[in-house]
Amino acid sequence: MPGDGKAELTEPPPPDAGEPTPARARSGPVGPVPCGHPKLGTVAIQISPSILSADFAHLADEAAAVADSADWLHVDVMDNHFVPNLTLGLPIVEALHKAATLPLDCHLMIEDPDRWAPAYAEAGAGSVTIHAEAARAPVRTLRSIRSQGARAGLALNPATPIEPYAELLPELDMLLLMTVEPGFGGQKFLDVVLPKIRRTRELIRDREAAVWLQVDGGVSEETIERCAEAGADVFVAGSAVYGAQDPAGAVEALRARAERAAG
Repeated sequence: MPGDGKAELTEPPPPDAGEPTPARARSGPVGPVPCGHPKLGTVAIQISPSILSADFAHLADEAAAVADSADWLHVDVMDNHFVPNLTLGLPIVEALHKAATLPLDCHLMIEDPDRWAPAYAEAGAGSVTIHAEAARAPVRTLRSIRSQGARAGLALNPATPIEPYAELLPELDMLLLMTVEPGFGGQKFLDVVLPKIRRTRELIRDREAAVWLQVDGGVSEETIERCAEAGADVFVAGSAVYGAQDPAGAVEALRARAERAAG
């Protein structure tokens, strides 16, 4: 939807006078949807279907199809600069926030996230993730996202090591480890990232950080158990959900496999 993606290239309108209302205050809690899923340790397995693989002409219907089974709705924002693809931007996030019952999990694969990320939180996203490779002032940007009432995430490409970002854990609510090169859906899972998932889980545990560990890319019934065994607890799945005849059933099947592997 190129017309929506171009919204990334225009300055967001100035806020109304006075203090902005945080997204959490406008739309209620932005944590996991309370579906009664069993806890594994202190964090539940969470599934975040990616609308990148959904039918863009019927996004509200696609969101509704997983509303009773998923925990988040994953929104991939791409600008054709940081990654070689153009998807959607603020207008679609604002519309989805009004139409969807699931909280929005926005993954910004864009240049200059320091400038744009806070606007996604203000638009109603429950979680906003920026890329370490693109951010120039990650601490300031992560704090700004949180100040709008959203969870703040940091994403790392497959070749980006976790260790240089260990000191940022107190500023984070989630770490996202890409298990494909960002830019396109339907790619093959990269097993080479599994050791990094394990190292990241150990780092989070050793520092007693309350940080979710999300994986994104090639997650399916064939790969989710490996990710869960390595320590991931939040799973983005696009083709595996929206390519299935029964998206809600696909979410439950993924969850069951992850819970079994992590249990």
